[in-house]
Formats: sequence, structure tokens, C-alpha cells
Amino acid sequence: MRFAYAITGALLLGGATATIALNPSSAQNYAGQTAQNEPGMIQSAAPRGGAPMSFADMVARLQPAVVNISTKQSIQVTQAANPFQGTPFAELFGQFGGQGQGGQQGGPPQRRQGASLGSGFIISADGYVVTNNHVIAAGARGATVDSITVTLPDRKEYTARVVGRDPDSDLALLKINATGLPFVRFGDSARTRVGDWVVAIGNPFGLGGTVTAGIVSAVQRVTEGGGRERFIQTDAAINQGNSGGPMFDLNGNVIGINSQIFSQSGGNIGIGFAIPAEEAKPIIDTLMKGASVRRGYLGVGIQTIDDDLASALGLPKDHGELISRIEPGEAAQRAGLRAGDVVTRVNGRDVSPDQTLSYLVAAAPPGAAVRLDVIRDGRPLTINATAGTRPSAEQIAALNGGPGADGLPEDTGPAQRVPTANPLGLNVVPLTPQIARSIGIEPTVTGVAVAGVDPSSDAAQKVRRGDVIVSVNRQPVRTAAELNAAVAAARSGGREQVLLYIQRQRAGQFTAVRLRG
Repeated sequence: MRFAYAITGALLLGGATATIALNPSSAQNYAGQTAQNEPGMIQSAAPRGGAPMSFADMVARLQPAVVNISTKQSIQVTQAANPFQGTPFAELFGQFGGQGQGGQQGGPPQRRQGASLGSGFIISADGYVVTNNHVIAAGARGATVDSITVTLPDRKEYTARVVGRDPDSDLALLKINATGLPFVRFGDSARTRVGDWVVAIGNPFGLGGTVTAGIVSAVQRVTEGGGRERFIQTDAAINQGNSGGPMFDLNGNVIGINSQIFSQSGGNIGIGFAIPAEEAKPIIDTLMKGASVRRGYLGVGIQTIDDDLASALGLPKDHGELISRIEPGEAAQRAGLRAGDVVTRVNGRDVSPDQTLSYLVAAAPPGAAVRLDVIRDGRPLTINATAGTRPSAEQIAALNGGPGADGLPEDTGPAQRVPTANPLGLNVVPLTPQIARSIGIEPTVTGVAVAGVDPSSDAAQKVRRGDVIVSVNRQPVRTAAELNAAVAAARSGGREQVLLYIQRQRAGQFTAVRLRG
């Protein structure tokens, strides 16, 4: 199974962010919209007895505000190498794009065109349009979006400009130059219940305006992208091209923005996801004001507590999250948090798989006080922090580093190794500056480098060559002897596993490894 964005489009080969100041009158128009005093406001009365015999009347009122959104994109493509270079055919085949004149390497790059297609909906009479950020984003590395076109159901086309976008929530706000447009409004998704009827309108597969209906299958759903987002899950058919389209309740209010599908094929199998209105509307309000969306941030690496970690820490499973890394200079370091702390509550709310530490902290505005309930070395304590400002997703990915590198020397010296018959099944060597450079480890890190892993050990599933073991049961280790002593102490204390802190390039994490006989 896989999660996919419900967007249709491709670049022919290989597959803009602008901020526009808001017109004050438009902001007042949007902020003050009500069912009673806005002439363009679409209204729909909810049936008293549940689902209507037909959704036709409701759809007829709502569909004029749902639009198609298309982009034209281009990407610069470098000409491929000529496989006939050095042969009598080089010049002949060079003229077909393989190389430059005379078969020389590297002809001039060319621009190739592509397109994408999604959905959106109008939220004000003067042309503000909501959609997903991925609908209007470049579809490939190096691609640029040349233009964005909004097409109304009556086939009128408008060139749109980007008012603002928020990649973290996958939301974007566009503006078209038009007046007197039909529009819809956000509803209260917090009242949405599992089993409620919903109607989705969009542009699946580029077929044009299409309506599907179903029920809410789940709320507060976390997808594999996880982290801070919570979605409304529905069995209403959502397919490629539905991205950015609205999900309506039976009052005709937008309670969700269709965003993802869960599928093997990329098509609908009755599991679609929408961004709840309660999360989307404040973000759209912020973008409409010309501001950027700011979220709370501690500056920590975190791990969920699985069975092995729970056993090693003496904690119940799925209770709290383990801090694996503290970013220098960020809010967590200033507050005194440490790697190895387990955060169980944030401002009185339990940290759980459904309410992660990232989710709870991101909800706090930068500069707000954040009270953290923490377990450190088995003892509870309270730490008060001041939320920082969350970096972009790209910046956070850079902090987490990439996959481990295998730069260890082949001959590590038998006298420096932990025998593979030891309870961990690891061969380690001292972490010299040369080895640290070769495996991408910061020079300030201390520990022992893993040179080999016994494939029959539990460690083989969690540790790999090139990792650095920094500590065992929170006790620093710098030599093979210290590692052996820490493991022996754990065994003599009746433990069946030890808690290792592993540094892999710039990313660090705790892992529990079972000891063998």
C-alpha cells in the first residue's frame, strides 16, 4: 500500500512561490461572510431526516464554486551522451539530440513542457481560491511553473497568482481577477462524526467536474507522512485530480480539503483523506493576510517507544516519546532537555501515537510557554520551555542527515574488536578523526564505530556498519573495553537487553538490542 497525492499530471521529460499583498476590502469580504448578508454565498439546508433522497439540489448549488486548476511547467533537459561517439556514425546521430555538432559531448540544454491538473474552490466573491500546495508546485526537480490557470464550471478561464502557500500543511491560496463569483464557506469540522454523510466535488482524471458521496470513515487519522497532520478519512471516491477539491457536509459547508489517497494503483479503493477545515481555515486566514504560517518548535529528534524500547526504559508502550537528539541553540537545549528524556505530556495533554510531541508542540505559537512532563532516568520532572519557530521541511530534512556511509577501513585490527561472540554481536573500533570523516560523523561525537555486525544477532536488525555507539544504558563508551563492561554490568543486573544510543551521520537515535547467550 502507498499514500499518494490525488493530483493528475506529468512532465514530458523528468516528470513559485510568490507573496501578494492582500486587498483590504477583499479580506473584509472574506472574514465577514455569512449565510445571511452575502449575495453570492451558496446556501444549502440540511435535511432533517438524515441523507436526502438525492444530492442533486445541493450539488447544483455548490458545484459552481468548485474549479479546475491546471499548471504549465517546463524543465531544462541536458542532452544525453551519443552512444556512437568515436565511430563514423557519431556526427549523423549527434544531430538527433545526442550531442553537439560533430558528435561533441554536451549539446545545448533544451526546455521541455509539462502540465498538472487538480481542483480547488472559491471562498470569496472577488476570486480567492483554495487548493493543495502540491497542485501548483513544480512536479520534478529543476522544473518551474510557468503559469496557473483556474477554469470555472462555465468554462471561463482565469490566470491565477499565488497569494501564499504553506507546504507543511499542503495548502495554497490563489487569486483570480474576477468579481461576483459564487463561493462557499468553511464549516466546523470539529463536529464531524464517523458515519456522517459527505460529498466530494473535484476533477478526477481530468474528466471535468465530478461528484462523489460517502461517509466519514475516521477522524483525526494519521497517515504514514504522520507527524503534525490529522486527516478526515472518507470512503467517498477520491482519485487523481481530486486534490485541492472540497469535501462538503450536508449543510453545504466545506469540512475538508481532499488531499491524499491510500492505494496500490493510485486509484480509489474507498480510502481517501481530507485536511480538516478546523486546521485549514486558520492557515488560509494567515495566508490571506500576506503572512507566513509559523509553528512551535523545540529542536529535538524524537522516537516512538516500541516494545523493545519500552522494556529497556521500564515504561509502558505508546506512552510518551523518546528524545534522541537535541539541536544546539534551540528551545529544548535552552530549557534543559536531554537526549534520553521521555516526554509524556505537553501542556497537560498526553503524548501518544495520535497526539505526537511534534503535533502538540507545533500547535503552540512561537514564543508561547510549553510545559513538558518528562521522565529522566526513571524519575518524573517538569520542564518549562519557550517554543521556538519551526524551520521549513527542507531544513529539518537536512538536520536529520542521510543514510549512513561505509567508509571504515577494511583491516580494523583484531585486537581492537569486540568479538562477534559477545552478547551484542558487534565488531567495533575506536572512533578516530579519520574514521569519523570517512563515515560523515561530526568531530565532536565520541564513541566506538561499528565495523561489523553478526547477521544472527538482534543488532543486525537495528545497527549497521558505519554507525557509532555513543552510549550503553546512557553511559558513554569510548573503547571496546568500556562497551564490554557496560554490557556485562547490564547482564549481571538481570537485563536481557541494553539501550544503545546510535549516531548515524548527523542523525542520532536510541535503540534497544537484546543480548544473546
